[in-house]
Amino acid sequence: MQVNMENILFGLESTKKEEAIRLAGDVLLKDGLIEEPYIESMLAKEATDITYIGNGIAIPHGLSDAKKYVNSSGISVLHFPKGIQYDDNIAYIIIGIAGKDNDHLILLQELAIKLSDPSFVEELVKAPTKEIFTSLFNSEV
Repeated sequence: MQVNMENILFGLESTKKEEAIRLAGDVLLKDGLIEEPYIESMLAKEATDITYIGNGIAIPHGLSDAKKYVNSSGISVLHFPKGIQYDDNIAYIIIGIAGKDNDHLILLQELAIKLSDPSFVEELVKAPTKEIFTSLFNSEV
């Protein structure tokens, strides 16, 4: 799974969880991957499920019934070097997911595998530039 550099927001200032989720959704919207109601669904999902997966990573995505607002599959990536409060955890990387049909399950699985190594995630968090971050994120682990 590759992410376009345009879909990565790097070196962001800390913010509230809800604002980070909206921002992740806005990137997906700007890229034409989703329709606007999907962003509200991403926020609604947070009320029912935990999207923090560990290692400083959260993967907000919409509810199942919001698939109709997904135009094509893809991700957005937000990098918060100082982290943000994400429920009872600190998240450094927020990955917004839009999955067409059942692609969201494949995306979730690929991300969980890629980001399961704490040392790899630490490299991402400490990346000095957006270019290095993107290269690391898109590398095979």
